[in-house]
Amino acid sequence: MSTLNQNIDTKHFGIANRRYIGNKNKLMPWISELIRDNTQGTSFFDVFAGTGSVTEWELSDFETFHINDFLYSNEIVFKAFFGNEEYNPERLDKLAAEYTQINEKRDDDDYFVTQYGDKFFSHNDAIKIGEIRERIQRDTSLNDRERSILLASLVYSADRVANTVGHYDAYRKLSDMPDRFVFGLITPEQTTGKDINIYRRDANELVRKINADVVFLDPPYNSRQYSRFYHVLEAIVKWDKPQLFGVAMKPKAENMSDYSKTSAPKAFDDLIQNIHGRYIVVTYNNTYENANSSSSRNKITHDQILNSLNSVGKTQVFNQNYKSFNAGNTDLGGHKEFVFITEVTSHG
Repeated sequence: MSTLNQNIDTKHFGIANRRYIGNKNKLMPWISELIRDNTQGTSFFDVFAGTGSVTEWELSDFETFHINDFLYSNEIVFKAFFGNEEYNPERLDKLAAEYTQINEKRDDDDYFVTQYGDKFFSHNDAIKIGEIRERIQRDTSLNDRERSILLASLVYSADRVANTVGHYDAYRKLSDMPDRFVFGLITPEQTTGKDINIYRRDANELVRKINADVVFLDPPYNSRQYSRFYHVLEAIVKWDKPQLFGVAMKPKAENMSDYSKTSAPKAFDDLIQNIHGRYIVVTYNNTYENANSSSSRNKITHDQILNSLNSVGKTQVFNQNYKSFNAGNTDLGGHKEFVFITEVTSHG
């Protein structure tokens, strides 16, 4: 497998160089060790894969991977970092160099700069992002892996300079927004010899079709809908230029997760009952289990998770202290990250 030339004058991104709610990257040394010590097998199913950082950590310990998420922007990231298709690094280096020189529109229309300029990005940065995206769209010389690498690189580059607090539910209102965008390439993972399978499917439907030794679950736990929090990145990848609404310039709702609704416990139990695996690994954070805000409060409790898991096997529970993110000065104590590991013995 080729690796990208690191000598061009652009930023290079690893899979962890991205802002994403619930990202487990910092916890993965601990979680990965627990998986290694308490499971066996050669296949790994990352059901709610998010940024892909969990799969990245597990690459050396398994041979077959099933990677799933229902966001288009995450699917592209998986194809870029983990895909098996060969790609031409010289071609990508040349295109990256061209993209860094873009200062005006050549092929793009006014959609991206009109909708997102002087809001989520500066006016000039929005021009660059839109123009790069349109050039990727029109480039017929690219294979699927190369296109995915360029799109994922654009997602990472845009996210790095977005005028937000880390998601796209709103943008910060600034009177003077600096131009900061620089296109950088992602550095794909080494996946030679690995069987990589990538999906963008409903989790509860997909688990019925996949057999894996270790099934890893990190679903949403509160009412934050990821398709709404990352709608700008979704728009960049899909490039369907939808009509937008409201102050936050969002499209019509789609991909709304049951795990962010009051029906979450039922959805989770259905998921557990239909998993085909030897081990189920679930991560859970109790920071918002008793939050005052109903939107922030976890939709599934610790006990509900444990009850569902115990119905299909023997469960071990591990935990460590967790310092929650808090924008204010309040010291929120007593928070823990939990890892449940169930050895499956039956279903239902």
